[in-house]
Amino acid sequence: MQRRFHPAWGVAAVAFVALLCAAGFRAAPGALMVPLHEEFGWSTSVMSLAVSINLVLYGLTAPFAAALMDRFGIRQVVACALTLVALGAGGSVVMTASWQLLVFWGLLIGLGTGSMALVFAATVANRWFVNRRGLVMGVLTAGSATGQLIFLPPVTALAENTGWRPASLVVAAAALLAVPLVWLVLRDHPEDRGVRPYGAGPGYVAPARSASSGRAIGGLLLAARHRSFWALAAAFAICGATTNGLIGIHFIPSAHDHGMPATTAAGLLAVVGVFDIIGTIASGWLTDKVDPRLLLVAYYAFRGVGLVMLPWLLADRVHPSMVLFIVVYGLDWVATVPPTAALCREIFKEQGTIVFGWVFASHQLGAAAAALGAGVIRDTFGTYTYAWWSGAALCLIAAVLSITVRARPILTSA
Repeated sequence: MQRRFHPAWGVAAVAFVALLCAAGFRAAPGALMVPLHEEFGWSTSVMSLAVSINLVLYGLTAPFAAALMDRFGIRQVVACALTLVALGAGGSVVMTASWQLLVFWGLLIGLGTGSMALVFAATVANRWFVNRRGLVMGVLTAGSATGQLIFLPPVTALAENTGWRPASLVVAAAALLAVPLVWLVLRDHPEDRGVRPYGAGPGYVAPARSASSGRAIGGLLLAARHRSFWALAAAFAICGATTNGLIGIHFIPSAHDHGMPATTAAGLLAVVGVFDIIGTIASGWLTDKVDPRLLLVAYYAFRGVGLVMLPWLLADRVHPSMVLFIVVYGLDWVATVPPTAALCREIFKEQGTIVFGWVFASHQLGAAAAALGAGVIRDTFGTYTYAWWSGAALCLIAAVLSITVRARPILTSA
């Protein structure tokens, strides 16, 4: 008989809080780039390089983090990851040279955030839930958006009115505050609490546990033999390029170029976070009911239209067309995650979480390339327009790639 309150929901709630607190740094670069430039004279390209290193490590660490969670346990890995984020954000207040930005923003925070990332969300959803997996994945994914919503306005206001160092310390404190909660509540498997996964029937048999450190590489070698993996990875790289890489990092500096105050632009990105929560949870619900490939085509198409229009929408003030862009882009921000994770699970079965880790790695590589590329475009042409249009063209490619995915299970014992 299923308990009235299943422990899976408690684990999911703490996972949400951990992802929310780790997302504090995602709000920081766009808000801190202008103050850092004003104090140190660092170029947009240099600061974009630090963010790119962060995003690359964020992505490449993710599949190994899934294997580490198998080997050492979820709470150990997540607690260490949050500590690294705190060290990177807190340590940045003493930097005096641009290479130190690469260490704090790039290396430490990249490893920390990558050790959690969306692979953490997929691990919790797949281990603790049989029913409502898509919904839970959507809610946990929204944790990052909620973090952006909560942290971006105060971080920007602090950076503008008090200084960028207090803003960095707020991010560090948030990451540290989540560590005790993670340690007390998170457990690796439902069996550790004496229960079956939520929605599992009496005949449920838990999958065999693997502690092999080679699972990440084995999962990649398995997936790399199948065209659907490359289609998902390429499309998700474009997803990263057109969210974290372009809008997440460069929207505030671009709006500043058009005369919009940084706090106003940060407020708009916070609204993106509000609608991202709605869009991602709705996407998780839809993923349980609609072909995930069709959802991905729709999401990428809407995103591309928004990027085409963005150069004409940016101005020194907020107007109705900009609000419409923010709403649409917010609903679409990471709505791609639940259907992409579902396709990985459907195609690669028990290897699905590891494979999703590699697909997510491509997401961050795409974000890193776009973050650096947009910075170079801004320094070269004095405008972000060509970066926005390039992103729109990539979204069209992602829509085409998504419909080519063959959503059929493959043998994963090889």
